[in-house]
Amino acid sequence: MAHLGSRRTRALALPVGLALTASLGFLPTSAASAAPSDGLPTAAVSTDGPKLSYVVNTRGGQGTVEQVKKAIAQAGGTVVIAYEQIGVIVVHSQNPEFAQSIRQLRGVESAGATRTNPIVPQATKDIGVEESLSAEQARAAAAEATADQDPLEPLQWDLPAIKADQAHQVSLGSKKVTVAVIDTGVDDTHPDLAPNFDRGASANCVSGAPDTTDGAWRPQTGESDHGTHVAGTIAAAKNGIGVTGVAPGVKVAGIKVATSSGFFYTEAVVCGFVWAAEHGVDVTNNSYYTDPWLYNCKNDPDQGALVEAVTRASQYAERKGTVNVAAAGNSREDLAADTLGDSTSPNDTTPVTRTIDPRECLDIPTMLPGVVTVSATGAKGLKASYSNYGDGIIDVAAPGGDSTVYQTPAPPATSGLILSTLPGGKYGYKAGTSMASPHVAGVVALIKSSHPHASAAAVKALLVNEADATACGDPYDINGDGKIDAVCEGSRNHNGFYGAGVVDALDAVRR
Repeated sequence: MAHLGSRRTRALALPVGLALTASLGFLPTSAASAAPSDGLPTAAVSTDGPKLSYVVNTRGGQGTVEQVKKAIAQAGGTVVIAYEQIGVIVVHSQNPEFAQSIRQLRGVESAGATRTNPIVPQATKDIGVEESLSAEQARAAAAEATADQDPLEPLQWDLPAIKADQAHQVSLGSKKVTVAVIDTGVDDTHPDLAPNFDRGASANCVSGAPDTTDGAWRPQTGESDHGTHVAGTIAAAKNGIGVTGVAPGVKVAGIKVATSSGFFYTEAVVCGFVWAAEHGVDVTNNSYYTDPWLYNCKNDPDQGALVEAVTRASQYAERKGTVNVAAAGNSREDLAADTLGDSTSPNDTTPVTRTIDPRECLDIPTMLPGVVTVSATGAKGLKASYSNYGDGIIDVAAPGGDSTVYQTPAPPATSGLILSTLPGGKYGYKAGTSMASPHVAGVVALIKSSHPHASAAAVKALLVNEADATACGDPYDINGDGKIDAVCEGSRNHNGFYGAGVVDALDAVRR
């Protein structure tokens, strides 16, 4: 029988009834000029190429940024926004030679196009809901709910899997802690999210510059419901309505970074991290990879610039005290392998097959230094059939759901997927490492609630130390066909499937 998923989607959740068949690729790039200079060539600049977005990473401080901004105009670029605090400038240009030209400038560390498709309106694309919650399921769950449970909580097998139900007897988390969902947008009007929503920490970053217009952070009609589902897993209020989040007493914010067609481009991701860093966000959840490259090779002048820009932004957030949590991906690949096949990048134009070295070609932000990387488990506590893994790559594991063919939950739960909030006051099931990561973000929020003065590094250390060590177990044959589907390497205390173990919400509030 086929696995639930075979490749990851841009937002790291699995769509309805669909094997994930995305693969990755490579476009040839031009080499950067060898000799840097103080200025740019004085020849006429072409402006008849496709309009693309770029990131320009500068050396030095604000003075250097100002000098580079002047040169950008000379090279046929228009500055969208300059993040002087990290030396990253977002630029639009129709000069086909813009990146190659600006790389020659003294004071520029790297520069690259963030996309291979011109900046034009694109059709919407919904990733879909794995399963709808039926009225019958809702009634049955409500009948099973105890006095201290929300009506749909009996269907949330994932909460006891990380002892969140026990943690809630001790603490629901602090209103002083905010988790930002960097994603496709959050519907803050949902009755399970409205009580905990932090409008001041929310924004739309799709253009690369923050837009704080009221509701700009929400998904529009026809756009993905992914971010709203993620937000409910983290912080759906314990209010007698619907579901319960892992940390139902903390605040949740929405930072929208996905285009209407579901692309997460570098300029938006950079904006998201910087916005979070400067608006009191304690935790970010990142259940996506940065388009258009699944793996960004640092020796490529364009892709290397994207790695540099997102690295600067995520590390800036961490220096400000933010813990960044990210999904490992749904390709069921070993991210610690010597090589990986990549046959769908760039995913916004025409992909080309390539073989990459995952030590040099990174999934961003998931594989960046300092980011907490999360694998997914199913209802039986095994690595989910689709989840990526890798010894030394995975930090911790958490429930992401899996097909009931592979891992069936105990009653009264009926679905092996994760139940959470959807736009318009609805509820539904999804699966993916996208669903695992917000469980970890919720636990991090509980740790921060218990240790409000702890640094990001200290919070991450507590997360890892408090995780329940999970051994590799028997040879991994998830579909029972007699063939090994993945090899778990490492010890009981730290291995490629579960990292340091499955996160523990109860320890987060009592230690």
